[in-house]
Amino acid sequence: MRGKTVVMTGATSGIGEVAALRLAGMGARLVIVARDRARGRATLAKLDAAAPGLGHAAHYADLSRLAEIKRLGAEIAAAEPRIDVLVNNAGAIFARRAVTADGLERTFALNHMSYFVLTAALTDRLVASAPARIVNTASNAHRNGRLDFADLQLAKSYSPSVAYGTSKLANILFTRELARRLAPHRVTANSFTPGFVATRFGNQAGGLVAPYIRIAKLFARSEEEGAETLIWLASAPEAASITGEFYYRGKPGTLTADAQDDTLARRLWDASEDIALKASA
Repeated sequence: MRGKTVVMTGATSGIGEVAALRLAGMGARLVIVARDRARGRATLAKLDAAAPGLGHAAHYADLSRLAEIKRLGAEIAAAEPRIDVLVNNAGAIFARRAVTADGLERTFALNHMSYFVLTAALTDRLVASAPARIVNTASNAHRNGRLDFADLQLAKSYSPSVAYGTSKLANILFTRELARRLAPHRVTANSFTPGFVATRFGNQAGGLVAPYIRIAKLFARSEEEGAETLIWLASAPEAASITGEFYYRGKPGTLTADAQDDTLARRLWDASEDIALKASA
């Protein structure tokens, strides 16, 4: 990873921070994205201590807001002459339905649209740096997801597990279509599930979700274990030619029929593109 630049969201805690530090230790320069400036500065200090002299950088944005993601993408593209790896890792689960400034259900906005819009903003840099890689954090929770294009924002009915599962199904489908589109440009795209990991994830979900998650974490995998597949997809020579796949513990994971539906993937791409364009109008 020496001489390579890795852009990563969700890098200030959990598997993201573990992976960022490991990749930096391999010689990569990290460009992290954070919402909280204090946590961003703390992670940046850890990176500088673990791998000094590489010029690690941090950018700040609210990844649930499309205008913020577009600004962020433009800033990173302007600052970075090359991007070798993009890791979309930010995500959350919410007990109650809420709508963002863009009129989007916030789980869908943060967990899916941030991946879609930031990747679009950085695609030219990735293509120019090819061979390059994109790694998207998904989840086995995609099994709880359902894509209802008449109600993508879950206005008719909402449950945290369905909202989260739908966003993770969207991550996998987005990755499949992205891989197809970028294959001629020598940019790979893969998704993975870290499994259920004891991180900050879900602590601020609210309602009955947070205490349930805290109890479940007593039986969870460690952050280090959860980060292994991310690190492997981002750095391993043997993963360089893999694209469009979903991994768990370094091996192909099990997908639902919907998660393997390329027609559904293209339809989601078109819907996401329409949402992003309308937000720019």
